[in-house]
Amino acid sequence: MKKILVVDDDKTLLTLLKRYLEHRGYQVEQVCSGTEALEACLKNPPDLVVSDVLMPEMDGLEFCRRLRNIPNGRLMPFIFLSSKAELEDRINGHSMGADDYLTKPVAPRELEAKIEALLERSHRIHAEIVRLMQATAIAPGHLANQFSTSAAVDNSKTFAQVGAKPQPLPLTPAEERVFWQVIQGLTNKEISDRLFISPRTVQTHLSSILHKLKLHNRSQLVRFAYEQGYKRPKE
Repeated sequence: MKKILVVDDDKTLLTLLKRYLEHRGYQVEQVCSGTEALEACLKNPPDLVVSDVLMPEMDGLEFCRRLRNIPNGRLMPFIFLSSKAELEDRINGHSMGADDYLTKPVAPRELEAKIEALLERSHRIHAEIVRLMQATAIAPGHLANQFSTSAAVDNSKTFAQVGAKPQPLPLTPAEERVFWQVIQGLTNKEISDRLFISPRTVQTHLSSILHKLKLHNRSQLVRFAYEQGYKRPKE
């Protein structure tokens, strides 16, 4: 279940969007300002953000700008949904880093189509990153040297040496099977087809994996796997 963060100070609109998106199978978190939205993204990153522009405390433009400056927010799909409909307003929205800009009132089906398109693009980018990481042969010690500094950083504590034996995964056999599929960039549906289990069971295992490894999302899980040197055992 994909998590959507909806940001707007119009509580009536928040309620309507929440009901519609949850009915379409999304998990929805709603907040009323850019400040709350940034805190929510830092605490538990969503899969996509839908945000108003005109809000108290911190407006949507500043929220988007700040989101793009944090690691978890750089590639996060972002849609502005605003009553500011002038060309200059739309240009400002895109220049701050938004992926799309819709004006109110918007047809729910159009918003859903935009959300689906951005989530699918995000998945393709994620899968391509995984493919490139798997296809790139890295010589032992190269990764540590790449991140070394004149301050004599202890790389052994930040990045695992390629070739070093990683720690055993603290996962059940079922969770471990899901782990190897997730780090290949597969969706829950693709994993369920491969492992002959339901997508809901896949999500349950994934949630448990992220909790045990103290991670927030799939992207962090992929990065963790490759930095720590985990390689799928030969079948």
